[in-house]
Amino acid sequence: MPPTRRLKRTHRPLAAWGLLVLLVFLGLTALGGGVELVLFPHGNEYVPGAWLDGMPMVDTWVVPGLVLGIGFGLGSLVAGYGILRRPHWRWLCGVESATSHHWSWAATWLIGIGMLVWILLELIYISERSFIEGVYGAVGLLLVVLSLFPSVRLYLRPRAAAGSLRQGAEP
Repeated sequence: MPPTRRLKRTHRPLAAWGLLVLLVFLGLTALGGGVELVLFPHGNEYVPGAWLDGMPMVDTWVVPGLVLGIGFGLGSLVAGYGILRRPHWRWLCGVESATSHHWSWAATWLIGIGMLVWILLELIYISERSFIEGVYGAVGLLLVVLSLFPSVRLYLRPRAAAGSLRQGAEP
């Protein structure tokens, strides 16, 4: 019988560190941006109220601010915590069953897709362009791409699945 290959899950791959850095960056900046939008619902010198004129169903910056601050800000920080500590939260077991990965993997992937959609909507509805759109578009793309790396997918397998891999069972 050939020796079983031991998979080391305690080592955090470089791509997972990259995801963690991106999520913390996105989380902190989106949280700050979301607070700014909520505090200045009709715009300010950085986010003019005139930009609201071309947007359907949006009269103030409050709803975009809440999406930015809570969804991308807090969501990214929670996903980053999940990648860092890999906590087991019972209420997210369904996500882990559906994806065969730790819930933070799905959260990171969804945040990346969401950021790409957010930037696309900015490009459609806001006529002015900024390098910021390129930065956050790249962040979204990197979140999606890095989350698909085999090393990240292996690292973020549920603990039970990793245990069966260590025992030599088929995944």
